[in-house]
Amino acid sequence: MSKAAAIDIASVTKVYGSTTAVHAISLKIPAGSYCCLLGPSGCGKSTTLRMIAGHESISDGDVRLGNQVVTDLPPARRGTSMMFQSYALFPHLDVTDNVAFSLKMKGVAREERRRRALEMLQLVHMEPYASRRPAQLSGGQQQRVALARALITDPQALLLDEPLSALDPFLKVKMRAELKRLQASLGITFVHVTHSQEEAMALADVIVVMNAGRIEQAAAPRDVFERPATAFVARFMGDHNVISGRLAGSDERGVSIAPAGGGLFSAIGAPQDADAPIDIAVRTDRVRIGPASAPGLGFTGVVENVEYRGSSVKLTVAGAGVDDFTAIVSDTDFFAAPVKVGDAAPLAWNREDAIVLGRLAS
Repeated sequence: MSKAAAIDIASVTKVYGSTTAVHAISLKIPAGSYCCLLGPSGCGKSTTLRMIAGHESISDGDVRLGNQVVTDLPPARRGTSMMFQSYALFPHLDVTDNVAFSLKMKGVAREERRRRALEMLQLVHMEPYASRRPAQLSGGQQQRVALARALITDPQALLLDEPLSALDPFLKVKMRAELKRLQASLGITFVHVTHSQEEAMALADVIVVMNAGRIEQAAAPRDVFERPATAFVARFMGDHNVISGRLAGSDERGVSIAPAGGGLFSAIGAPQDADAPIDIAVRTDRVRIGPASAPGLGFTGVVENVEYRGSSVKLTVAGAGVDDFTAIVSDTDFFAAPVKVGDAAPLAWNREDAIVLGRLAS
């Protein structure tokens, strides 16, 4: 295989008419890493992937693959290969000829290209299906064929546009493991677009969270999960409550904020601008039912919803100027002192489980 290449996106912008889809983003993806571009629909992640691939022109900025600026190169000369969401297999060709198609376009002799195609099919465990047509394959099998076809060009980076979206939940989990295995064994750079937080957490070395054409955070999965950079990341990843308010006080341990509807909350960190609203995040799985150990580390609210999840119970509580506050408590703790909808429930957490969030410059 080709040597893996780092990808350097330098102040890349994409404009469609009067709409800016991607706002001057900069990102370095290390060689040989598995990078997931994560975000809601319309955030610019697929546009970014297509600009790396050369399937979308760049309005401003540059893309570098390894030591080469590829901004103006056609897709076939970039050293990348793209696997599309639809798989785009040719229905009239068998699996082997589908995989070998790009080699045929390059003029590689039939015997050689079929030999290399069978090697690729072996890599993705599809050699027993080499003579079948795409219509005779399941969705997961079609995806493996599309992967083999993308890899046969010996790319330095493989680009995947929501490759698991068409699969059922069980198969998604299975194919996640397969993608991780392939990336580790081949050692090439993978850039994978997804809107699934679970998928990104399971696969990535680097998660890039995008929103409205901008990068909100680019970090290792654990950092994104435990220390979200912004309120958007905290909300999108779904593992933190976000509380907004005005600065009520600060010391060497952190800040206190006051939401508009009352209440007072403490968090570790310093605000970017003491005169602006401040966002803090509280881990949902670190919240417990019970009185706070210190002021600012809990509140009493009204239970609005209770969801039993087997090993845990999800509570939604409102109060102290906070709406839709989520607590994920263990089933043991919950049933030791259960609460129901309409009850007043005290919630509490430790100081280290509440952090000050940053804000993107507008």
